[in-house]
Amino acid sequence: MASKKVLITDHPWTELDIESKILSEESLEIVDAPDDSEETLANLAQDVIAIATCWGQVTKTVIESASDCRLICRMGIGLDNIDVDFATSQGITVTNIPDYCIPEVADHTLALLLALERNIAFFHLRSKRGEYDLSSGPPMKRLAGSRLGLIGFGRIGQAVRARAESFGLDVVAYTPSGNDYGTGCTMVSLEELLKTSEYISLHVPLKEDTHNIIDSKAISAMKPGAVLINTSRGGLVDPDALLQGLKTGKLSGAGLDVFSPEPPNITDELYRREDVVTTPHAAFVSEEALIELRERVAHQIVAMVRGEQPENIVNGVEIDS
Repeated sequence: MASKKVLITDHPWTELDIESKILSEESLEIVDAPDDSEETLANLAQDVIAIATCWGQVTKTVIESASDCRLICRMGIGLDNIDVDFATSQGITVTNIPDYCIPEVADHTLALLLALERNIAFFHLRSKRGEYDLSSGPPMKRLAGSRLGLIGFGRIGQAVRARAESFGLDVVAYTPSGNDYGTGCTMVSLEELLKTSEYISLHVPLKEDTHNIIDSKAISAMKPGAVLINTSRGGLVDPDALLQGLKTGKLSGAGLDVFSPEPPNITDELYRREDVVTTPHAAFVSEEALIELRERVAHQIVAMVRGEQPENIVNGVEIDS
């Protein structure tokens, strides 16, 4: 009898011991892709029953090659790297893990904000170069009483709000629905948020209507000297518009954990600026979060093999028992 295979398109951890231990319960063989090019993934997907992907693009071409596939698992929250509509049309279940790294991303968001506003990154870089000069840094403002505007108010946005308020920040949020999810957070229009916020943080998924939601028009509407934080998806921000906003002084800084493409060309002018703090898509990482993520994805696959419904089905396609 042919072995049942699971394709793992990519992973930022060095081994697959956690996945192997859980998947071996159902004698599942892991196919660890050597790279995440479409050609490679399409070739490897031809006889797998499930695909697990971190950032690899599970395109229509890859899905068409996976004629035996019944489940595509996103090892993360966002779904922009999976052609969910096509998978659904093929009767393939799609899942994610929407709640595994909420505290990590919220912490990282505030860390970027503090690194910028308190000049931590600026002074760290200068001091490592041998310069010890308090007067060399840009002006610093008191956080308490300043406004933080959250574009998007899901689990992560709500966790950011709780942390930010402990610093005395006035937090407002924008969502198309205006739903505060019972938190009592002040919900405002996008226009008001851009106009009145000293700090703006992005917490929306990347979709057609959110692509480049921060463009030259949005930046021109911002409060002079605003700071932009993005721990969500790189495609939410037009990098050319961001660079221009920083050059003109419209923005005083940006904290970026995500980019488009990833990895970015770190020699680009935008990323070499001292008023831009960058981290390599690290906001979701902690030892605890990664263990939880990996275990839960592996258990989703095991549930599918057993004819059970995996947690967090996002496209309404249930497993046939």
